Amino acid sequence: MAITSTSPVTSTSPVTSTAPATSAAPDIGRWQHHDADGRAICDVCPRHCRLRPGQRGFCFVRSCHDDGLIHCDTYGRSSGFAIDPVEKKPLNHFLPGSRVLSFGTAGCNSACRFCQNWDISKARDWDRLGVEASPVQIATAAVRDGVESVAFTYNDPIVFAEYAIDTADACRDRGLHPIAVTAGNMELAAARGFYPHMDAANIDLKGFSNDFYERITGSRLDDVLRVIDYACNETGCWVELTTLLIPGHNDDDAQLHAECTWLREHVGCDVPLHFSAFHPDYRMLDVPPTPAATLERARHIAMDEGLRYVYTGNVHDRAGSATLCPTCGATLIQRDWYAIETDLLSAPGGDGTCPACHTPIPGIWR
Repeated sequence: MAITSTSPVTSTSPVTSTAPATSAAPDIGRWQHHDADGRAICDVCPRHCRLRPGQRGFCFVRSCHDDGLIHCDTYGRSSGFAIDPVEKKPLNHFLPGSRVLSFGTAGCNSACRFCQNWDISKARDWDRLGVEASPVQIATAAVRDGVESVAFTYNDPIVFAEYAIDTADACRDRGLHPIAVTAGNMELAAARGFYPHMDAANIDLKGFSNDFYERITGSRLDDVLRVIDYACNETGCWVELTTLLIPGHNDDDAQLHAECTWLREHVGCDVPLHFSAFHPDYRMLDVPPTPAATLERARHIAMDEGLRYVYTGNVHDRAGSATLCPTCGATLIQRDWYAIETDLLSAPGGDGTCPACHTPIPGIWR
């Protein structure tokens, strides 16, 4: 089910498109071009790393080889395999209670000081840490394990986009759903080649000020907003959003109101928004964990701004984890952490509408 927006959509200016590189080698970057000096320029993300043979991009795992082309060095090299509930991605409106085979590779094109998967995203010994796994092998393993979806997560699939796309296609061929968990820091031309291969995505909206994005994440807010706008409004991919609230950095009322206003006006009121709790990690060990009260305050601000499906995460909050009917207020899905206690939308006879008032609830239901 596509998102139905009740608010006007304002499109952002498109990024200049560059033709994807073509080659029989699957690991060659599909988005690159060369400058007048012969340097290969990566067009996957807004950094546009300019590389000569032997040089690596900011993400570390895309490098220029002796052929003068940028390769995805982690293609076919996976790490961190685990089976998770889909709610852990987090996705609350996509096949609730289903299981997902999750994996990542190494490297990242952001520089988040609070990264909670930094041992993977900042890994430099990616060849030793990874295991060989082709797209077909991953899809076959997922079928064998009886999961319904495969998620590209732990580090950002943007940096291994070619590998993620090929794996997504192999999964779809076997009736599985590909899911991307990403920061959305991608050029729009590359995003247009990436999101149509995904059935669902959770995109991090890490805050809502340019200062926070540049100082704490090493990226730019506008680049991420452009991708969120595109993914929500121009694809068939089911999208949910997550904001990790960091005390004293992105949890003030003004920033939260601005974020929720932008979402309401650009992607509508029905895109699920998750507020999750920060814990000290990586280079932000001096910041305290997020109080539960901060998540509750953020949730109420979002609902006051008109967003209909707002959740809290990384804390035990039954009210903040429940899916409610926006019309009559009935509890349609009750969760306890990642466990589903009640699901009236996917139960036998359920059709994705509220049983009490028949309001359609946006999502992908069983």
